[in-house]
Amino acid sequence: MYFGEPLTLARIRDELVKMEDAVIFALIERATFAQNLAIYDPKRADPSLQFGNGFDGSFLDYLLLEMESIHAKVRRYTSPEEYPFSSPPHELPAPILPPLDYPRLLYPNTLNFNSTIKQMYLDNIVPSICKPGDDKNYGSAATHDVDALQVLSRRIHFGKFVAEAKFQDPKTRTEYVRLIQARDAAGIDALLTNKQVEARLLRRVRKKALVYGQEVGDDDATGHLRVPVEVVADLYEKHIIPLTKQVEVDYLLGRLDEPHAKGFVPDNSYGF
Repeated sequence: MYFGEPLTLARIRDELVKMEDAVIFALIERATFAQNLAIYDPKRADPSLQFGNGFDGSFLDYLLLEMESIHAKVRRYTSPEEYPFSSPPHELPAPILPPLDYPRLLYPNTLNFNSTIKQMYLDNIVPSICKPGDDKNYGSAATHDVDALQVLSRRIHFGKFVAEAKFQDPKTRTEYVRLIQARDAAGIDALLTNKQVEARLLRRVRKKALVYGQEVGDDDATGHLRVPVEVVADLYEKHIIPLTKQVEVDYLLGRLDEPHAKGFVPDNSYGF
């Protein structure tokens, strides 16, 4: 996202709409391969997945760590919209490039939902979009897993920008402050929720999944869908939307915490 303009709620929503394409295409790519559950086995029972370096974790964990290590060196995770999956004891290296001067858009926080996102992806998404079994395409499948996980992470953590934009809205700020001070998570969730926007989102992703997911022959679309429309809609309705709102609620619950609360003013104004 370009940070040089005021961060309006409309602009944030435009970014979220663009991410829908990335999410759907990532699922289509992963659905090309079987589930290949061996790549998620932390004990790597398959002889072809035995590491010689003593790494403790699954094949997917190792691929994530190595790819994120490279990305960390070129400062990917210094961006306010990027979050790594790798965590201690697998520390990521420091950037080898000079830091970029990002505007202060978010209240200082350490929220990272990637462990929840990863578990949701493995438990719910892979079995829904991939045929059962093992086709031995471990590297290809895991590479597409990484792509899907990263775009899901970016989409869900974008809830922080949504929350800050809504908190800055003068029409609702007083009510957000009251709810935060009362530690009323349910009240914050209700104030954040816009059912009409959510309904439009679900209609839109169904249409996109129908269009993007069709296999096209020489003459016309074959009618075969590489990813079922309802799988994509369910992913948003049951997982992406609820997790995004949990990010928003947790972010706002910490929004008035000291020592930064009184002095924090976003560098890039949120317009309405």
